[in-house]
Amino acid sequence: MQRSNAGLFWPVLAVVTAVDFTTKAIVSARLLPQGMPHSVYGDVVRLTLVHNPGAAFGLNLGSYSRWIFMVLTIVALVILGRLYSATRPGDAVRSLALALVCGGAIGNLIDRVYRPAGVVDFIDIGLRDSRWPTFNIADMAVSLGAFLLAWVLWGEDAAAADSPAVVQATIGAEQRELT
Repeated sequence: MQRSNAGLFWPVLAVVTAVDFTTKAIVSARLLPQGMPHSVYGDVVRLTLVHNPGAAFGLNLGSYSRWIFMVLTIVALVILGRLYSATRPGDAVRSLALALVCGGAIGNLIDRVYRPAGVVDFIDIGLRDSRWPTFNIADMAVSLGAFLLAWVLWGEDAAAADSPAVVQATIGAEQRELT
């Protein structure tokens, strides 16, 4: 198995997972009672401990949500692992994107396994009653990593479409259609 950019991938994955785990442990011990906002920057940025039994933005699939999302996370990690093993040496952005997504997924998976109440969310952003759904460090890593990964994969598709072999095959097909 190819280990491209292991010096970037594994440390980023470990740091994201560790920071997520540590922040969740701290807020679980200190942000009590659950649901009570603690101001960081006025009403705009608050820390509010909540447990999310579902997925992002409170997506819930009923009483089996925890187990369904555990399985989906494991499947996603397998797919991401395959993407990582297919990453070319020197492709730092793709490795970084995959590390962020994997680290965040592992962070939330740890919560799903060890916290029956749900994933710990605590970052609360908004104005007055207009609030973004509460999230955590793992969610931020997954979001940033997914954006980077989409950008990288889009760039790879565009580069493949512009490669001489693809252009030559397209021209050849068009010439055959004309005759």
